[in-house]
Amino acid sequence: MSNLFWLNEDDPPDAFPAVDLALTDPPGLLAAGGDLRPERLLAAYRRGIFPWYSQGQPVLWWSPDPRTVLFPQELKISRSMARTVRNRGFTARFDTAFAEVMAGCGDARLRPEGTWINDEMHAAYRQLHRLGVAHSVETWLDGVLVGGLYGVKLGRVFFGESMFSRVTDASKFALKILCERLIEQRIVMIDCQMATPHLLSLGAREISRREFIALLHQHVA
Repeated sequence: MSNLFWLNEDDPPDAFPAVDLALTDPPGLLAAGGDLRPERLLAAYRRGIFPWYSQGQPVLWWSPDPRTVLFPQELKISRSMARTVRNRGFTARFDTAFAEVMAGCGDARLRPEGTWINDEMHAAYRQLHRLGVAHSVETWLDGVLVGGLYGVKLGRVFFGESMFSRVTDASKFALKILCERLIEQRIVMIDCQMATPHLLSLGAREISRREFIALLHQHVA
């Protein structure tokens, strides 16, 4: 940890080290400290960096290699999911319940392993939502919010942050609707950050950090 870069709150928002200086243990950890004000968050996303830390820790900034991404046209929909879309009665909305989606993503009852979505993160991303760069996709069933996801959109890249489900396939439905919308908007990539078996089963794949950064340079305004 001796080589970890430390950010002070009064440092310029873009005062991040080069991402190829990220540690290999823990893999991808680049910097600590600073704050979650909008200017710093947006500067981080443009550089392929994201915050992820637990309550009581300083803000930790990450840029893993490889990076997990989902190209919207590569989303995999299983037969059971297709049946759910046809028969379950889900409806989708965008940006009508952003705070509630964040609360669902951070619900300890749905995440026995714990959550990084603390009060500071809630406040920071609600501010990004008010600025028009953070968005939610919501799955509703009989007028009740049962799942969804949220993330940040910059240029032609959507940076996915988290998703949740209170009924089976609710988050997958939100992801399907998101991919359809992003294809319409010519968004080229969803950043999924780190691989999980669930994401890989949906069509996400790993690319090198170098390739990911090149895509950001090309598609993030």
